Amino acid sequence: MTNDAQGMPPAQDRPGYELPLLLFAGFRSLIDQLHAELARQGHPDARPAHGFAMQAIGRDGATASELGRRLGVSKQAAGKTADRLEALGYAVRADDPADARRKVIRLTPLGVDMLAKSAAVFEELRAQWGAALGPERLRDLEDDLSVMVPPSGFRLDVAGWFGP
Repeated sequence: MTNDAQGMPPAQDRPGYELPLLLFAGFRSLIDQLHAELARQGHPDARPAHGFAMQAIGRDGATASELGRRLGVSKQAAGKTADRLEALGYAVRADDPADARRKVIRLTPLGVDMLAKSAAVFEELRAQWGAALGPERLRDLEDDLSVMVPPSGFRLDVAGWFGP
């Protein structure tokens, strides 16, 4: 007995290690599709790590130390990420009006544009998943995953988590 036309065994017969692999494969599929579309829309150099970093920078900006903490990487690694975002035109370092000794990393209009386009593409991808699974099944999947996420919520330190 199979659960789909691809010959996959029923869910109860799958080994436990498949769950994280399937979740990761779904995540990777969405991110790969996002970046292919971003490249078509004028952001060919955008990488997944850039999106996490730009989310961590946020609307109010962040120092390299804050960025490092939010991403779960060292201040030096955060600084290198900020350097790359700056070289691509997605971020700029500016004086902190509250403390002249500090620099704040802020998103540029190009960075804001990439995040806005990302949000729109994610809406399209979610709609595709809804068309494939059915809107109710997709909502149920999202609700079920929300139950399993720790109360502290989603963390942006994915790049640091995957690192050595």
